[in-house]
Amino acid sequence: MKNIKIVLTGFIGLFLFQSCSEDKMDEINTNKNNPLTVPTRLVITDVITATAFDVTGSDYSFYAGVYSELNAGVFGQLYDAQNRDGQPQLASTYNNNWNSSYRQLSTLKGIISKCSVGGAESGNYTTLGIAQILYAYNLAVLTDLFGDIPNSEALRPKEILQPKLDKQEDVYKEIFKTLNDGISNLEKTTTYPSLGVQDLIYAGNAAKWKKAANGLLARYTMRLSLKKADYPSVINYVDASFASANEELKLVSNFIPNPYSRFETDRSYLAVSKSFYDRVNANGPLDARADGYFTKKAGVVKTFNNSILNEVNAVKIYSISALISDKNPIYLLSYHELLFLKAEAQARLGQDLNALNTLKLAIKAAYLKEQVVRFTSAQADAYIATIPVLTGNDLLKRIMVEKQISFYENEGIEAYNDVRRLKAMNNADLLPLVNPKPLFFPKRFGYGTSDVSTNPKVKAAFGDGSYVYSEDVWWAGGTR
Repeated sequence: MKNIKIVLTGFIGLFLFQSCSEDKMDEINTNKNNPLTVPTRLVITDVITATAFDVTGSDYSFYAGVYSELNAGVFGQLYDAQNRDGQPQLASTYNNNWNSSYRQLSTLKGIISKCSVGGAESGNYTTLGIAQILYAYNLAVLTDLFGDIPNSEALRPKEILQPKLDKQEDVYKEIFKTLNDGISNLEKTTTYPSLGVQDLIYAGNAAKWKKAANGLLARYTMRLSLKKADYPSVINYVDASFASANEELKLVSNFIPNPYSRFETDRSYLAVSKSFYDRVNANGPLDARADGYFTKKAGVVKTFNNSILNEVNAVKIYSISALISDKNPIYLLSYHELLFLKAEAQARLGQDLNALNTLKLAIKAAYLKEQVVRFTSAQADAYIATIPVLTGNDLLKRIMVEKQISFYENEGIEAYNDVRRLKAMNNADLLPLVNPKPLFFPKRFGYGTSDVSTNPKVKAAFGDGSYVYSEDVWWAGGTR
């Protein structure tokens, strides 16, 4: 019996030793720098950065800027896009940004779930509201450019591998609901600490995020003008939004370079389009932007003639933006855009005097917008003094022309959205384009390769890609 006890004691000791060893090994094998769960305050920093750099400021904006003639594509893929040579209808053209958009939506969906009722951070209302606003913003960029998109069945890889396409009309209903939900959550009291420096835009200031949400509601309400004109609401949303440029929805960081600057410095694929230069120059010599916006070659602005096909494609021979800097902000929603929205709404309501006054405020805000190369208040005032009393269509045209000028260099997405919206409203004359292939104006972006090649529903909708020239998005009068 004594020997048996000794043996049993040995086994028990060996078992306990093995158990403790496994626990210790589990601890050793845990990578503390790669946790399974991350506080949402840390995740929000990454998604703000990626939204600004990858979604707002990169390829989407570069291509949209070329299509709206804010810039000219002078080399590589952008030259092909300029000449409508393949790029607009290829699934590979926007694939990187297509994937990035869905990555941001997936990340934001995770934050929203975690901060909602039943989530690990239930009651974290400020972070929840911010995530909802960013979610609505990313969703709007995606559907504005692509039309019908995978949405209700998307971002559920364990359940649905090949999600259906949702109608843009339904996507827009979700955008408005999500923005309003975000505002409601930002108005609630939370016990969670402020995001502080983790929020690279507003440092966790809920009031400023609410203003941004109202500004986005103004933008998207105007976007749907063909379907349901609601100009009083546009004005009300603007009035509830930014009071100055200090409150803009923009990313300013010494560690995150402006993507337009990086792209132009690294690739030199963009240059000054003749039509845009002519548009600015038509304002007369007191518009300081005609001289200050563009670099010079041998003392003159050498433009890329975008009214002809196959202009010489080469880098370094054309003038480029003189505003370029890695330190320039990345604008998701600017103060000047909101003022132009308000001016347009007032003009469409027949409030010409109010619209003219708001137009002047918008021009001044555009002149003084934050960038490394700045214009002065005196320069803005000198130019504004040249604007005559305008009414009716002349006033509306001036508003839209000035708005497009204000979007230079890289608020290209909104410049492109305006061109398509005006075309749909039979106002194409307000922002005429000169590209010699008008029948090949891209009415939308084509779905990304990653889904065209793996999802039969997206592949069927994509076809050979030529639909980008013939199918308007829903808010521009199309069916998808």
